[in-house]
Amino acid sequence: MDKIGVFDFGGQYCHLIARRIRDLGVYAEIIYEPSQEYKGFILSGGPGNISEEEAPQLPEEFFNEVEVPVLGICYGHQMIAQTFGGKVERGREREYGKKTAILENSSSLFKGLNKEEQVWMSHYDQVTILPDDFDVIGSTDICGIAAYQNIHKNIFGVQFHPEVIHTINGTKILKNFLDIIGCKREWKLSQWVEKKIHELQTEIGSNRVIMAVSGGVDSTVAAALLTKAKINAHFIHVDTGLMRLNESEEVAKIFEDLGTENLHIVDAKKRFFKRLEDISDPELKRKIIGNLFIDIFEEESDRLDNFDFLGQGTIYPDRIESAQPSKHASVIKTHHNVGGLPERMKLKLIEPLNELYKDEVRKIGEMLGLPKRYIDRHPFPGPALAIRILGIVTEERVDILRKADAIVTQIIENNGIYDSLWQVFPALIPVKSVGVMGDKRTYEYILTIRAVESVDAMTADWARLDYDVLEEISTKIINKVNGVNRVLYDITSKPPGTIEYE
Repeated sequence: MDKIGVFDFGGQYCHLIARRIRDLGVYAEIIYEPSQEYKGFILSGGPGNISEEEAPQLPEEFFNEVEVPVLGICYGHQMIAQTFGGKVERGREREYGKKTAILENSSSLFKGLNKEEQVWMSHYDQVTILPDDFDVIGSTDICGIAAYQNIHKNIFGVQFHPEVIHTINGTKILKNFLDIIGCKREWKLSQWVEKKIHELQTEIGSNRVIMAVSGGVDSTVAAALLTKAKINAHFIHVDTGLMRLNESEEVAKIFEDLGTENLHIVDAKKRFFKRLEDISDPELKRKIIGNLFIDIFEEESDRLDNFDFLGQGTIYPDRIESAQPSKHASVIKTHHNVGGLPERMKLKLIEPLNELYKDEVRKIGEMLGLPKRYIDRHPFPGPALAIRILGIVTEERVDILRKADAIVTQIIENNGIYDSLWQVFPALIPVKSVGVMGDKRTYEYILTIRAVESVDAMTADWARLDYDVLEEISTKIINKVNGVNRVLYDITSKPPGTIEYE
């Protein structure tokens, strides 16, 4: 099977590049050293500055040894230019977000694209002088060399990110690169399912697994995968007091429908609120919640007669933003499934979905026969409403947010737009503003509504909700939820923001 090697230079989009290539039917994997087994290479972006001494680099002889096509993206684009004698400098302005690029569509890399294309930029440094035998094939108003090629060596570079959905025809660019290489389309996600089931059976065998389930798509699909592999698993739902309205009841219904008898619900509300008392730092919140989860799992493991593995529904965006997949990557946030795990944990960790993205997880859920209502649920963070309350978490604030969340979800569903959104939810800002209700002065909390469109959570754009829908949300929250007198709408994309607030 033809394979593409994606060099990891620490960029959060590195695995996204590989996943896009897999979507096109060609197997791609993350690599750190060149190998003759690959039909082509893609050099990823990264947070480093190309001029820094510690900046990631390719092996010195890479371009002398490699004779297959190479595509550089963002940092990789800059690295190639500098390696061949070009110049990379700080730009006069930063470029983040959507831009219009002027492309030379006679280039084989841009075959079938328009002369002007929307692309997604995320850089400050840029190539200012090209090496010999390299030609400019793309530019923006700020970046004069936004794309280049060396047709003699089959080397290409783009400053923008074709792997993200906001580069409208980015998939065509990647497809064109695969066509230049001549890759056969032989990779299928169904092969991954078969392989993963075999891996689970081999690794776990007759050992017992204890696993957290929230009712979200990730943990539900992970549980279904363990069940399909005939693993001896017990599923634990911890009622933290931070969940959505009626969440525990819904989880029980989900697992009843799945025909799973080994579901145990633990009421731990008081313990979580006690541990979170007076804690406002978001990273500390996540770690406290993660540690308490593990405490509870260990207690349940002992009570239920010992387990060997802790199963989790962690997916790749959780892991790539929480921990450094390479020494050059930056930590964006700590996920409770990843950064919150204490070193003393007695159980071995099993994460069957940790190399997959949300849309892939949904597809696997379909393959496993899960009902659509489970597969298409919006993502919900492991630390739950605790990270949608900026600042200190109290029972009063959670109650306010839980009621508002139910209202937002119901209105979005009633208006038939739930499935078109990646996520929609309110968050509580821990400041109060002056308002007027019934001719009386009020001084109450502010809620902000976050609605985004995405495919994989690595990037997201704010959703352009109809004003009538926003008005309905605002009016109903203020009328029905005591403690709120102002509702805002968040119009920040990712990047520069994240989807969740903490």
